[in-house]
Amino acid sequence: MILLIFIFGLVVGSFLSAYTWRAPRAKSVKKGRSKCVHCGHEIKCRDNIPLFSYLHLGGKCRHCGKKISLRYPAIELGTALAFTAVFLTQGGFVTPLLITVGLVAVFVTDVEHQIILDEVVFYLVGVVLVSLLISGQSVYLFLFAGLASALLLLSLNIVTSGRGMGLGDVKLAIPLGMSLGPGPALVWLLSSFVVGGITGLLLIAFGGARLKQRIAFGPFMVIGYALTWFYG
Repeated sequence: MILLIFIFGLVVGSFLSAYTWRAPRAKSVKKGRSKCVHCGHEIKCRDNIPLFSYLHLGGKCRHCGKKISLRYPAIELGTALAFTAVFLTQGGFVTPLLITVGLVAVFVTDVEHQIILDEVVFYLVGVVLVSLLISGQSVYLFLFAGLASALLLLSLNIVTSGRGMGLGDVKLAIPLGMSLGPGPALVWLLSSFVVGGITGLLLIAFGGARLKQRIAFGPFMVIGYALTWFYG
């Protein structure tokens, strides 16, 4: 079963690698087959098997011989590992897996483009709402947790004039806070700030960022969420 979850994660990761490349560029993931970004040659099915094709081709395009970006196998493998970890640690694993899909998309697009797509936020809100309704839990209590989390980040956005916190982060806080509930949502936010602060200091110390440089906060929200998921 674990192997099936891992393989399923690779397949979903392949979709996410394409989606996170196309969506920020306003390109539909539904139209057209994948193409080599160097020579424009359409990638055949045999060369589009998640992770295996990259390894089999030695990380190069079959036609032009230029290197294929490492982002594709990295997203595929990362998603597969995330799916496996969720399956092994979370009860009722369908909802956590669906949330993981959105978290991976948020992580990648915010790292690469410093944007959190509205459609991903809407997707997460839908997943969480349906999960709460099916479970019979108090939707209002969890909705309060999401709105309170967003309000906290919105206050930081206003105070810093958007420099310390983006509106995408504010919107993302709604579904993630909703999925956790009042207590864990606070732990999640604190974890996100701690991870973000430590990472920011390390980047500045080692020359990876400047003191006033804006660093995407979405990835730290994802990491903090994962820590809260797995460790409470």
